Amino acid sequence: MKVLSGLLVSNFNTGNLARYLENDEESPKIECTSAPFGQVMATLLAPADNAKPDFAIVWTSPEHVSAEYGRCLDGRQYNADALRNEVDQFSAAITQFAGRASVVFVATLSPITDAVTSSLAGMRVGGASRLLAEMNLRLADNLRECRNVYLLDSARWTEKSGDRPRDPKLWYLAKVPFANDVFLAAVRDIKGCLRGITGSARKLVILDLDDTLWGGLVGDVGWEKLRLGGHDPAGEAFVDFQRSLKALSRRGVILAVVSKNEEHIALEAIDRHPEMVLRRSDLAGWRINRVDKARNIVELVHQLNLGLDSVVFIDDSPVERARVRETLPEVLVPEWPADSMLYPRALADLRCFEWPAVTAEDAARTEMYNSERTRAELLERVGSVDEWLKSLQLRVDVEEVGGANFERVVQLLNKTNQMNLATRRLTDKEFRAWLAGEGRRSWCFRVTDRLGDSGITGLLSLERQHDAAVIRDFVLSCRVMGRKVEETMLHVAVDYAQSAGLREVRAEYIPTPRNQPCLEFLERAGFPGRDGEQTFVWYTNQQCPLPEAISCTTERWRATV
Repeated sequence: MKVLSGLLVSNFNTGNLARYLENDEESPKIECTSAPFGQVMATLLAPADNAKPDFAIVWTSPEHVSAEYGRCLDGRQYNADALRNEVDQFSAAITQFAGRASVVFVATLSPITDAVTSSLAGMRVGGASRLLAEMNLRLADNLRECRNVYLLDSARWTEKSGDRPRDPKLWYLAKVPFANDVFLAAVRDIKGCLRGITGSARKLVILDLDDTLWGGLVGDVGWEKLRLGGHDPAGEAFVDFQRSLKALSRRGVILAVVSKNEEHIALEAIDRHPEMVLRRSDLAGWRINRVDKARNIVELVHQLNLGLDSVVFIDDSPVERARVRETLPEVLVPEWPADSMLYPRALADLRCFEWPAVTAEDAARTEMYNSERTRAELLERVGSVDEWLKSLQLRVDVEEVGGANFERVVQLLNKTNQMNLATRRLTDKEFRAWLAGEGRRSWCFRVTDRLGDSGITGLLSLERQHDAAVIRDFVLSCRVMGRKVEETMLHVAVDYAQSAGLREVRAEYIPTPRNQPCLEFLERAGFPGRDGEQTFVWYTNQQCPLPEAISCTTERWRATV
């Protein structure tokens, strides 16, 4: 497992934060370095050196950013224009510093010591609370276009830390402003964000039904008597839990069900209960039967072309949780409260669904999986894969990477694991810099058929080296694997190399624990040559035809020679 290097920049002693980051058992593993104490602006504005951390955390107090804010806390007159200028200078320093780290996390400005302020006047014009809110809003606006900078809400960390998040004795003794619970909350968020940025966020929530999505055993009481909604505290909590799950699905997290029930009875409850927030259309799949849940999870995950390490399993039963945890250690099985009124909070406390941005493909992911289920049913009826593909009327649109598709492409690069040649992880800034290099081209692939739009699901990046086109990125979403899109991407690579007068296309497979499907594709694709065990070569004097079942856009990828 790669150890990420982190730099902590602050006007307080970050030793406790560093130790919690390094000792926390959740991935990723971290090694921390602290910038000189109190030297925030000096660190941000220092010349670049060769040591580029994987991430940096900038966490400082508002009075350290703005002397005018300090004047407000002291009850003196302050200059609002000067205050805004100070926030702008701080933002500019962060923007400059962002070139020296792959990712920069900036904690929103919050006091590190208790101040004497007025609750009545705090949110009035000129009040300290309102002024702080305006500073954070301006900071967020200033950093909005800096693509590798992420603003984290430090107020969340103090909210989760009881009545006394600040410790005045620790501050005076060691310049440590916060109680340990604040740092622990920060570590959970920071590590969750790092997992999201590096493509390790969880993608699929598998849920039990009885006493998990609703109260009661549907097989015993019938759907009409389930505790769900109405003037019932537990029923309201189940509805709010479903609303929270629905919100996750709108951000691209997939929902599915594994339940020991009679399928027709359970599905009737999902379809007919008036208080159900989640319906069949919100579920990418289900296994509702009397089979062992661990086995059902494996089959369902295989059906969805995902890995077990992308799964969160939520079940009210400690026995079922223990069974899945022991049998499938890759699956995240959180401890779950016995009280259903705590379910919404328990879901909110999970820090495994972080995402840098939400794309159109994310919002439509469940609909895409529903279309995929229809495709699978069609394949069973038709039998032949070639006939099935022709019946789908498959179309692949090839687009140069840039503009409106860029955000989705970077997300695809960083989240895809199975069909991924090199598993490069790049921020959008790093990818733009790579694309700007000489002899480099990159295309994305949008897949549609008569059943729906799968969105941008493929990425191909090439680099010209002497007489070869070297494939740097060959990435395809698991949703469309096995539909000849892989062969279409290879066709584009070879066709480009032929038009550019190059002798060969080279693909160097870099193995990871999860990208075996990419190797399997390369081995069956019929590459004429091999250079060692993991480098595949296609000589351009041999054609690589477009699959018959694919309708493709005009050959805009061809080189201009």
